[in-house]
Amino acid sequence: MTPSEANAVADEVQLLDVREPPEWDAGHIEGAVHVPMGELSSRQGELAQDRTIVAVCRSGNRSGQVSNALRRAGYEVENLEGGMQAWQRDGLPFVAEDGQDPRVI
Repeated sequence: MTPSEANAVADEVQLLDVREPPEWDAGHIEGAVHVPMGELSSRQGELAQDRTIVAVCRSGNRSGQVSNALRRAGYEVENLEGGMQAWQRDGLPFVAEDGQDPRVI
């Protein structure tokens, strides 16, 4: 799913950010759920069962792996193409945890 497509349906899907805490703190999509990739199995209960999950990381690599694993587990999942780098490049809104200007690290 492209960043523009994900932004258009953000209220209808669960945005799942699988990056590490410092990456999340620097900048993330408002309303996304933060579950670092390494914690996914222990926090699977936080994942939506009733709507599509859009997995997000910095470039689309980690979220692609997560998307494949979650599909095998029975979830409806899309990967955010290009990750947060593409989201930022497309000029889409995101926020930083500290209220400063968000950035992708």
